[in-house]
Amino acid sequence: MKILIAADTYYPHVNGASYFARRLAYYLHRRGHHIRVIAPSRGFCNEVFEQDEVNVTGVRSMPALVYKNFRFSPRMIQGRAVQNAVLSWNPDIVHVQSHFFICKQVVKTAKKMGLPTIVTNHFMPENLIHYFPLPGFAKQWLKAWGWKQLANVFKDADIVTTPTRTAAQLLDKIGLNKEVLAVSCGIDLDRFHPLKGNGHLKLKYKIPEDKKILLYVGRLDKEKNIDLILHGFSQVAHLLDLHLVIAGKGAEEKNLKQLVHESGLGARATFTGFVPDEQLPGLYAAAQCFIIAGTAELQSIVTMEAMASELPVIAARAMALPELVQHGVTGCLFEPGDETGIADCLTNVFQNETSRKEMGKASLLAIEKHDIRKIINQFERIYQKLLCDYGK
Repeated sequence: MKILIAADTYYPHVNGASYFARRLAYYLHRRGHHIRVIAPSRGFCNEVFEQDEVNVTGVRSMPALVYKNFRFSPRMIQGRAVQNAVLSWNPDIVHVQSHFFICKQVVKTAKKMGLPTIVTNHFMPENLIHYFPLPGFAKQWLKAWGWKQLANVFKDADIVTTPTRTAAQLLDKIGLNKEVLAVSCGIDLDRFHPLKGNGHLKLKYKIPEDKKILLYVGRLDKEKNIDLILHGFSQVAHLLDLHLVIAGKGAEEKNLKQLVHESGLGARATFTGFVPDEQLPGLYAAAQCFIIAGTAELQSIVTMEAMASELPVIAARAMALPELVQHGVTGCLFEPGDETGIADCLTNVFQNETSRKEMGKASLLAIEKHDIRKIINQFERIYQKLLCDYGK
């Protein structure tokens, strides 16, 4: 099949939607499909480049003022680059990853050409609106407007998918009036699995050798609530022989480091900065538990990576995280915003070594159904059915 993947966020952007689009393109390519990606360029000019053996058409883009690691391609600077890319390649099927600038134009062009179109939603307005210094009522309006824009684009697609049942129910609540299929983002179980021998990473990032490691991986941004993790950790730091490792970068890094200093946790926490993809499996393997406090997770790729690494997970009982983390089985859930709940989870997980290891084993077992090969099989079946519906 000739498959066109459209994404408004793509490598080297750091977020779940970007990672999913990149992996989808790579694994479909490895299956023998002909893949092309349309995504924001890495600079201001249009470009064509190769990423992971896949051809990428980069549409003229500009850096986002509120989040400098992200680039976007508003309609006013696109010209006809998007339309021309779709028309010239004439794919069998189009798979769009959002409802924003590039993807909106791809859906519009695909509809005119009569091309089968599938859209996958990774959008949660809470992951964006906190960047704007607006009063509460304005943020609520912006949130509703964002969902309305999504519905206006998605209504023209043949099939809508999203990573979890929770995310599918969310689209139903906004009145999309379309069947939404829950298809996991998937995880590469050949890359992420229990490992041994991680001394070089501990040495590189100055992580203590003799401490149990509580790990967070992801963006250091406001909606991830990493400050809550620090508050909860500080409540039990004197009771548990733990070291907190925070891996990633983001707008809140400076504030979080200041909070660590003010809380007297300087010797108990390590900020690694951005960790390259090839080092992530080893970093998970160096830990004994993973923690995530975000309340706007449509699935959470990092949580799946941690579970594949045989780690129990401490997570907020919010959005789709409880679909991954089963309380008392694969980890511990706390109520959103409850720092004491985090402290209690830390105590429960780390004071019983046998129970912690059993939860890690249960995590590994639970994640098997999310194997990326199984997920690619699901998407291939969706593509084939859609092509049959179009008589192709």
